Amino acid sequence: MSQVFSMETHRNLLARIPHCTGREVSDWLRTVDEGPSLFCFEEKVSWLRHEHNLAYGHAKALIHEYDLRRAARKLL
Repeated sequence: MSQVFSMETHRNLLARIPHCTGREVSDWLRTVDEGPSLFCFEEKVSWLRHEHNLAYGHAKALIHEYDLRRAARKLL
């Protein structure tokens, strides 16, 4: 079962990603956008973890942020 993060935890995870990975969040979001067309949230998380060696929390935060931004673009 997947873990649910609060918005504060989500923001904190995103803030730590550049320090922990050496790459900016925007770079990671571009990587997700250019990655395989996976349907399921957990499949995307798993892909990031295994293909890019990310921690589960960081991968989950990135996919969640990617989905939030994609949904916001659709509303505009």
